[in-house]
Amino acid sequence: MSVLTRDVILQEMAAGTIKITPFTPDQLGPASIDLHLDSTFWLFENRHTVHEVSEVSDFELLTRKVDGEGVLLQSGETVLGLTVERITLAPSLCGWLEGRSRFARLGLAVHVTAGFLQPGIDNRQVLEMTNLGPTPLMLRPGVLADIDTPALYQEWVGGLPPASPPNA
Repeated sequence: MSVLTRDVILQEMAAGTIKITPFTPDQLGPASIDLHLDSTFWLFENRHTVHEVSEVSDFELLTRKVDGEGVLLQSGETVLGLTVERITLAPSLCGWLEGRSRFARLGLAVHVTAGFLQPGIDNRQVLEMTNLGPTPLMLRPGVLADIDTPALYQEWVGGLPPASPPNA
């Protein structure tokens, strides 16, 4: 695998193998694409019952969907959010969703376990945001515009990179 640089990401976007909707050029970094936090959140209900974790577990049984100007995330709490952008990757590409270190220093973990963007993905990303710090954090749509940067990786069929052109 190899990390795609800004120029290669732009080439892949022009070829249609990477689609980010909506997208503006200022979202593009040296090897990443910034994503924006939407106004849709799923708040975990404060329940005192045990929920069994299994293959049929459903987060919607434990959460309440809200749309609004933001949510206050207390220390130790988790909230689910959505990206504004829809991400579409070709079957030959995968990615990795990463939180920004400047927000991690505040105690905000952006994704708890689901950071891998599967080849062929076509959806908006659910962000599993947890406040690991001691201070309450206010999450607002758009304010965390560069909260996540998916690093894009080229995947080769059969595990072998494509042949380099002569004199490359």
